[in-house]
Amino acid sequence: MTYLLDTHYMLWAIADTKKLSAAIKEIITNPENRIIVSAISFWEVSLKSSLGKLQISGFAPEDLPDACLQMGFEIENLSAEDSSSYHQLKATYHKDPFDRMLIWQAMRNNYTFVSSDSTMKKYVSEGLKVLAGN
Repeated sequence: MTYLLDTHYMLWAIADTKKLSAAIKEIITNPENRIIVSAISFWEVSLKSSLGKLQISGFAPEDLPDACLQMGFEIENLSAEDSSSYHQLKATYHKDPFDRMLIWQAMRNNYTFVSSDSTMKKYVSEGLKVLAGN
């Protein structure tokens, strides 16, 4: 199965694994699964770090892509197709553009979205496959 990690799950997988449930650890470490991290998450971390809205220790935002690759995660860039079709996401349960684009990227590419944000479950009616909760 293919999973797209929400930004906080990417950070937890790299730097704070005790926040991951046993079930999520199993998904992330199972070699049968494809684990995707979106370049959108790197942008989100970099922007929020620069604004002082996110504190990370032990690494810099620019270290994240290599850390993800070392963990065996695949990095997915934002494609022209994903960005140009974004307007098709009609539901507005989230205002955060990072969350909304990650949701759309997961929906459009048929990925299961891994997030601890319970609001993500509202997007199931829109076609999102989500594994929500810690």
